[in-house]
Amino acid sequence: MYRYYLHSVITASDTAVHQADWPRERIVSRYNLAMQVTVDIPDQFVRNIVSEGTDAARRLLEDSVAASYRERRLTMEQVRQLLGFATRMEVDPFLQRYEIYDYSIDDLREDMAGLDDMLGARPKRKFA
Repeated sequence: MYRYYLHSVITASDTAVHQADWPRERIVSRYNLAMQVTVDIPDQFVRNIVSEGTDAARRLLEDSVAASYRERRLTMEQVRQLLGFATRMEVDPFLQRYEIYDYSIDDLREDMAGLDDMLGARPKRKFA
């Protein structure tokens, strides 16, 4: 049986340092809370869930964060903080790996209208 720890020690610091090598490293955020999650995975399923050579704790954290963002329970800023990214620009590639795109049909319509304005009047496009 493999036991993986997702551990966060959260202090009042504004520094965001995120590592999965608990207990040697810690997750720091500006909130004053602490939480530890232990996940027991039976040996026969470990390779199906986490590939060999992968940091299992980090992988499980990223999977949880991506699922929570997809369900709109986390904001992009919260994703950035939880995963220890320095900028929002690091969040976009992370979300793309999970096939999460924040671009709606309304965004496309606005972009196409702006393009039409820049290029001059063009026939109206219809979108489903």
